[in-house]
Amino acid sequence: MSSAAVHGVVLLLVEDDDGDALLVSELLEDAVVDVELRRARSVEDAAGEIARGDVECLLLDLGLPDAVGLDALERLRSLAATLPDPPALVVLTGNADADQGVRAVAAGADDYLVKGETDPNLLGRSLRYALQRRRAAAQERALFRGEVRAVETARLERALLPTPLVADPHVSVMVGYLPGRDGLLGGDFFDTVERPDKTVMSVIGDVSGHGPDEAALGATLRTAWRTLVLTDTPPDRVLPLLERVLLTERSGTGVFVTLCQVVVSADRRSVDLYLAGHLPPLLLTGPVGDVRSQVLDSSARGRALGIPVEGDWHPLRVDVDGPFSVILHTDGLVEAEVDAEHATSVPTRGVPRLGVPGLCRVIDEELDGEFAGLVERVLRRVRDLHGGPLVDDAALLVVGWTARADILGERSSTLADSVEWAR
Repeated sequence: MSSAAVHGVVLLLVEDDDGDALLVSELLEDAVVDVELRRARSVEDAAGEIARGDVECLLLDLGLPDAVGLDALERLRSLAATLPDPPALVVLTGNADADQGVRAVAAGADDYLVKGETDPNLLGRSLRYALQRRRAAAQERALFRGEVRAVETARLERALLPTPLVADPHVSVMVGYLPGRDGLLGGDFFDTVERPDKTVMSVIGDVSGHGPDEAALGATLRTAWRTLVLTDTPPDRVLPLLERVLLTERSGTGVFVTLCQVVVSADRRSVDLYLAGHLPPLLLTGPVGDVRSQVLDSSARGRALGIPVEGDWHPLRVDVDGPFSVILHTDGLVEAEVDAEHATSVPTRGVPRLGVPGLCRVIDEELDGEFAGLVERVLRRVRDLHGGPLVDDAALLVVGWTARADILGERSSTLADSVEWAR
């Protein structure tokens, strides 16, 4: 193993004897290892150095003013174990007792060297081996954490992509979720439930921020929303109650949620729209083969959940006649970065974005094909226009009614895995 294994390593010598400290310094020079050598004269001093988090290896004497024998080793090893990446530890002491050496290794030391019997080659080799074991252990921990994170991510994604509870065979429910490219889950969530009175309620929401905390909060809010709907809570009471859940579950006062709730009436003649700081949905209407999208009115939009300002949420009623679909989406789609030809939004000093009109155009173009598979086609098209995985998570929910007894609604669920889509 080459001396590169100890190149630039921060080495802490825990030694109270000045003569022995000088000897170790000379041994390291003769071993031709490049280290940043620091020194501590006691366990207490060493603990302060370790707490800084940049020490990569300890060279420890077992005879110190505040600890004798294995007590020093056990105390420092316990402290090091609290760090994300514990340093290697080599004992260098004047005690030649072989039994103590065995006990020291059993207590967590990577090696046991005896003063007076250690030459530069032996010291250099011991440090290289100890550091290599430390790096191997760090890789194992990283691999384990990655596997655990993957399992938890899959669990959260399943919670964010629920099975709609809809009995009416003529109601379409198509959902899709596209994770962002940074590998961190966002707080997008959505759901659809048909009540016993035949009304169909849908929701889409977006928790501010990214990461497992936000994803977990999104899953919690989706579960709370479904619970409120299943317990026949009046639609106009759902958002105030959901905000109460948010206020008790969020990690900080700055966390807020934008949300859109849609209620399709039992006779399928009207749609009530509730907006809490969220983008308005799109409405698809028209005969088969000539369906077009339009952005619904956002004049009744209220504040986002969790924002400490005055304001309630009031429904906007939209009358519909014949087949229709409502498309709910999160801002990850409209904020996709695209070229100037396809952009309909250019933030100040920003790059061109797809924008809501651009999303409408994508949907209209994809509607020239079959209605089935619309969600997946739109997600793929936006991703292609962006040139790869989106920066932000994106959710898309299409809820509609066929208006004909001989035409059944479409049902689909798309979890667009970024690895699969990269093929």
